[in-house]
Formats: sequence, C-alpha cells, structure tokens
Amino acid sequence: MAAYVREVLGRTPQHLPSVHWKVLSTTTGESGGVPFIRKELTGHVDNSAYPGISVEIELTLIVPAHAKHKVPVILAYSMSRSDAAMRAQMASVMSPDNAAEPIGGRMPKGFNWQQDALNKGWGYALYAPSSVQPDNGAGLTKGIIGLINKGQPRSKPDEWGALKAWAWGASRAVDYLEKDPVIDGKHIAISGASRYGKGALVAMAYESRIAVGYIASSGEGGAKLYRHNFGEMIENVASYEEYHWMAPNFLKYAGPLTANDLPVDANELIALCAPRPIFIGAGRTRNEGQWTPIGSDGWADAKGEFLAAADAGRVYKLLGKKPLPVTEFPPIETTLIDSDIGFRQHAQGHMMGPNWPTFMEFAAHYFPVEKQ
Repeated sequence: MAAYVREVLGRTPQHLPSVHWKVLSTTTGESGGVPFIRKELTGHVDNSAYPGISVEIELTLIVPAHAKHKVPVILAYSMSRSDAAMRAQMASVMSPDNAAEPIGGRMPKGFNWQQDALNKGWGYALYAPSSVQPDNGAGLTKGIIGLINKGQPRSKPDEWGALKAWAWGASRAVDYLEKDPVIDGKHIAISGASRYGKGALVAMAYESRIAVGYIASSGEGGAKLYRHNFGEMIENVASYEEYHWMAPNFLKYAGPLTANDLPVDANELIALCAPRPIFIGAGRTRNEGQWTPIGSDGWADAKGEFLAAADAGRVYKLLGKKPLPVTEFPPIETTLIDSDIGFRQHAQGHMMGPNWPTFMEFAAHYFPVEKQ
C-alpha cells in the first residue's frame, strides 16, 4: 500500500546490494532426545560501493538431524550473538531469584517452543535484526541504511526506517532458507515480540514467501490501531528513542498533525498479510494486584490490536479465508485459533512466552508435522 510506505515505514530502495551467505560453523547436538544440526551463518552485504560501512547479517539455523522430509522453519527475530553472550554472562553471575527472564519471557512450565519445534519435525532460525540496522537514531548513518546513503543522514521524507530495513534483512534470510536443501521453503513462519513484533509484522506484510506469523505485543507501529487512544501512542514512536523505526514523514503525525490525519492504520498493515494466517498475541493490560513477569502489557494495547485484527478480517473473508469469529474484545485468555487470524491475550506481562504453545498449535494447522 503506497500510503503506508510513504507516510509510515518508508520506501525500501529499489537497487540494494547483493548478500553472500557463508556458514561459519556446523555442529551437532541433542535436545529432548532429538538430534539436531546447528549452523551459524553470516550474510555479507556487498559494500564495494562504500567500503566504510560493513553489514554482516547474523542467522543461526537449527534443524532435526534425521528428518525424512524437508522441514518447516520458524524465523524468529532475536538478539545479536554479542548481546546474547552478554545476557548469558550477566545471568551466570546473578542469583537464581534475580536471574534475567528467558528471551521472550516465561513459557508455561514444561514447555519450550524450540524443543516443541524439533519434536514436531520443524526447524527454527534466529535472526538478529540489529546486525542489519542498529536499533537507535545514531545508527541511521550505519547499517544497511547508512551503507546505501554512504554514511550520510537520511535526507528525504519517505526514506526507509529500521523496521523496513529489518524486514529487508529477514527477506535475505528467507533467500538463504529457500536454498537450503533441508528447509521446506513453502512453510516459513516468522515471529517477534515488542519492537521485534513490529518488525516481524512489517516483514510478513511485505514478504509474500513468509507463510505464517506470530506477532506478539507489537503495540503502536505494529498491530495496534493508531487511532485507539490507549497505551503506546504516535508521540512515543516519534520520540528520540524510537523515531528511527519509521520514515521521516511519520514524525509530523506527532504534531502538528495527529493520528486522525494518518491516511492508514494497523488494520491495513495486518490486511497486507492476507490470505496468509497470522496469530496476534499480547499480555495482561494491568497488573491488578497480581505479580507478572516484565510488568503489565498495557503499553501494547491488546484491545487495540484485537480491533485491528478483527477489521482486517474483512480482507481475509474477501479472499476466502476465515476472519476472527468475534468482533467484541474477548475475556483474557480466550483462545481464538480456529480461523486464519488468531488472537489470544495471556495473563502475564510484556512477553510472548505464555502464548507460544497457542501459536505452535495454530501453526500446526498449516505446517506438516513429522513426529520425532
């Protein structure tokens, strides 16, 4: 949709450099009785036009070792290897009572989405968007955006921001996955939470090869309606901490214009994913006296996300797919996955962990399952 690109996300340049993928290491292991193969990869972006900036896309791929058929894969927005190493180091020196939450937040006891993927005969890939484009305003002269602009700041109001740049990197990861002889390129899912939920939704909207999506707690700029006056607002996304995600054009809607002047809304971004199945999740809006890891999730605005998903159902229905079965915001922990748009608000905080089992069940409606 031209207005979404022009006013919100920015235009992906037409002529971008090629990416050469290299396997850094291949190791084997076993998890829950399932042997697996792990590849650490890097995608070198051709920087011959401006050698002053180097971009190396980080991707880790884990697949069952003895799969009888090509395997579906979940492409998960994740932290970079250096950030993951730092997190692990910090956790190792903290007491168990104060240890950092696992990536994505706490999953139900006894459940691990990576293990469940392997048990189903699926693989998973960890993609580091920050290796493509730094997650800060100063980084706009670095990463793929800086490389294209030869180290100069953005100068046009419709230039791309980090969300679109991360989506470009996700598409390059899909390029690799499609060519890997072990991977079923027709069954690639994408997942992400919070800012990476925004990124995963943008990637799915503009990359038709992505078959299924899990978008968690993505808030404003993601699945939340801009015009739903609750939680994260345009003024927050346009602030110094987050403006780099969006096109420069977007900033004017934080003043003098408002969300009501924006020619598009999140329901249309979700609709761009049609007819492919998408599951949208969020956490408890308020703490209400109950302890929840990573606080409450009011910032993401579960109701605003639901309303956007419900309205996007009109496009799904037009294309012969099943919209959400209800249009009224459901009670917390209501599971809606018998349609091509799925939704669930879990009872914990700003995390995707509690909804992973629901998404895996949702994805299994569309992915072949080969029990290991």
